[in-house]
Amino acid sequence: MTLLTTQRLRFEPLSDAHFDGFHAMNSDPEVMRYLSGRPETPDETRAVIERVKARWADTGYSWWALLSRESGELVGAAALQNLRREMQPLPDRDCPLEIGWRLRREHWGKGYASEAAFAIGDHAFDTLSPPEILAVCNPANTASSGVMRRIGMRDRGVQRWYGMAQTTYGATAEEWRAARAARAGA
Repeated sequence: MTLLTTQRLRFEPLSDAHFDGFHAMNSDPEVMRYLSGRPETPDETRAVIERVKARWADTGYSWWALLSRESGELVGAAALQNLRREMQPLPDRDCPLEIGWRLRREHWGKGYASEAAFAIGDHAFDTLSPPEILAVCNPANTASSGVMRRIGMRDRGVQRWYGMAQTTYGATAEEWRAARAARAGA
């Protein structure tokens, strides 16, 4: 399974070892506001971890726990997964690749989402060579769509994903690399 690192983060495939921090994040109503609209129960968090472990085993990618390299604390989670039009079973490798993220509320506004998204996008283009990657969010989630713009993704409008209307951003490999080069030169 793939481990990634950035200046501040260590990415570990999400596992039972991350339950406490992952559940603390997913049981926060503000974190879940634009995702499910409600906090997760411990049993729901355990079920998510089991699905994620199965995806890692089947596809070689899924959700990572984002850990602070300084403290080891779980600051959030981020994903590379197949995006779905409706709620069909995963994995569906015919679906485009999606990058996604969520952070514990005390870590909002610190740049972790962009840092994680760049690392996962780089990994996706370097190892899987998709024609493009997408990111989606609830149209009211302006913080997440702001991250999508900051990392150089282009607005593709509102599309239907996961059975819901989602603001959709995307980047081809060329657009991604241009955004990375521009950011490096800034």
